Amino acid sequence: MSGEMVCMLGPNGCGKSTLLRTLAGLQPALSGEYRIQDSGFRIQDAKSVALVLTERLSMEHTTVHDVVAMGRYPYTSFLGGLTAEDEAIIEEALRSVGFEKNTAHRTQNTDVAKTFFNAHSDGEKQRILIAKALAQQTPIILLDEPTAHLDLPHRILVLRLLRQLAHEQNKTVLISTHELDLALALSDRILLMTPGKGIQLDTAEHLKATDAFTSAFGMDIFNPLG
Repeated sequence: MSGEMVCMLGPNGCGKSTLLRTLAGLQPALSGEYRIQDSGFRIQDAKSVALVLTERLSMEHTTVHDVVAMGRYPYTSFLGGLTAEDEAIIEEALRSVGFEKNTAHRTQNTDVAKTFFNAHSDGEKQRILIAKALAQQTPIILLDEPTAHLDLPHRILVLRLLRQLAHEQNKTVLISTHELDLALALSDRILLMTPGKGIQLDTAEHLKATDAFTSAFGMDIFNPLG
């Protein structure tokens, strides 16, 4: 799945968030095993996978720079100091999500990197957290409902951004989402979880053609009037 954005869909309670947390090493697997491509390397450390969770974060008196810099901690010494290379990676991560160096925040004549995280809108915060994941420089980025608290324009912008980053930086981007319409339109492939029947990974077109969505959700979701 390198270079692809994959959206994970399924009804509430089917285990989407559990799967993401298991892949990220935050909880033990209930059964089975998982691998990065064909290697025997399990996803366990912060140099392999970056995780962006859905919880709203409130970080008083923490600058945007410091939030993104958290992504460099797996590479720093025990003293936690940042090198010139780390600073360049932080700057590039912010640029990748649309925050150019020296760009002023809309309400302050101050570099965005120097502004406080809490001074930003929900959409901007999500882009900052994606920049933190990019600064971590992992081949895999997992996101749990990254558009949950956003309005429609920002939901589209965030998913477009993630698709672009997957393609341009050759990353595997796996997203748990309830945004069925946007997932069908923007994802490269769908990972569909059907309770009691397991997981299917395929294109949206093939899953629609085989009525896989009807099986997963227990209804024809493309014909809500029945």
